[in-house]
Amino acid sequence: MAISSDNVTPIKNEAIVATGLTKWFGEDETRKIAVDSVTLVAHFGEMLFIVGPSGSGKTTMLSMISGILRPNAGKVVVKGADIWTLNNDQLADFRLNTIGFVFQDYHLFPRLTTAENVAIPLILKQRNWNKSITEADEYLEIVGLKDRGGILPVKLSGGEQQRVAIARAIISQPEILILDEPTASLDGDTGRMIIAFVKEKILNEKRCIMIVTHDARINEYADRILHMEDGHLTAEDKGTE
Repeated sequence: MAISSDNVTPIKNEAIVATGLTKWFGEDETRKIAVDSVTLVAHFGEMLFIVGPSGSGKTTMLSMISGILRPNAGKVVVKGADIWTLNNDQLADFRLNTIGFVFQDYHLFPRLTTAENVAIPLILKQRNWNKSITEADEYLEIVGLKDRGGILPVKLSGGEQQRVAIARAIISQPEILILDEPTASLDGDTGRMIIAFVKEKILNEKRCIMIVTHDARINEYADRILHMEDGHLTAEDKGTE
């Protein structure tokens, strides 16, 4: 069963409700708790930042929220459905259709063109190849890379590769978009340009965007900022825009 807007109605505009989320690695004396009983709510129409030092548990937490990493305890409810009660096929369907994940290092395939990279989610849905490439070109235009679909990622700048990754993440029109350290390898101006673009062009009332970052230069674009340290959420701020 896919989690889609057709069969689940959000409650009070809540996109994600995580409760008691916990993840550890190792056992007994070697056990290290990465995320410790975290509870949070994210809403449609907002850009939510998770900030904190490296190793504070930010990426681990979002990996559990996005259905990539199974928690040891707690639950994640997306649009009213507890994702970790889904079977493997349902969970894969959830990741493909509801979540768009932009990885820190982009995860672009070097031997595929930019359009082919963007089209991957459609190909996984067994869509027609030519139609998928045409649609990928349309999404490249949305992110400002018109007529760049036929080149390889190596010929793009870091900011352009980031936009290719964003186009791939949104081509399935996911309602939850997660970006992991999207400005980590970008200079300040390019990083701010990318986040401004995401907020102005990608965020809407039917989409929730969560960004993991330790780059304070982009905090001005957040609607809310959750601070994380040593596996705990320690504070919440309103955005500064």
